[in-house]
Amino acid sequence: MSDVKDVEFLEYVVKELVDNPDAVKVDRKVDEMGVLITLDVDREDMGKIIGKSGNTAKAIRTLLRVVGMKNNSRVNLKINEPEGSVRPSPTDYSEKPVEEAPVSAPEIDAGSVDDAMEDLKSL
Repeated sequence: MSDVKDVEFLEYVVKELVDNPDAVKVDRKVDEMGVLITLDVDREDMGKIIGKSGNTAKAIRTLLRVVGMKNNSRVNLKINEPEGSVRPSPTDYSEKPVEEAPVSAPEIDAGSVDDAMEDLKSL
């Protein structure tokens, strides 16, 4: 397999996720630590690449590592923050604060915990 399979894979996935595929830029560097792929996207597409709680970025990184393993290389992804972008504060996501409902701990029967431990010991 060619060394550029990781770049081709990343470009394909990212361009399918974003609204501005022409703004996607991928750079690949190899050193003693492995392969470092740097990704640049349009500022408006950054949220699509990062995803909720970073889950999309984590998934892309995981898949890139798998592609790298097939090529016997360690692949890391760096996502560059676009110029002029501002990280939103948590309050920017909602207009009014979310009220938290009181949480009560469930009642635990001490006897049932002891019984469960005994059951585990007998296995």
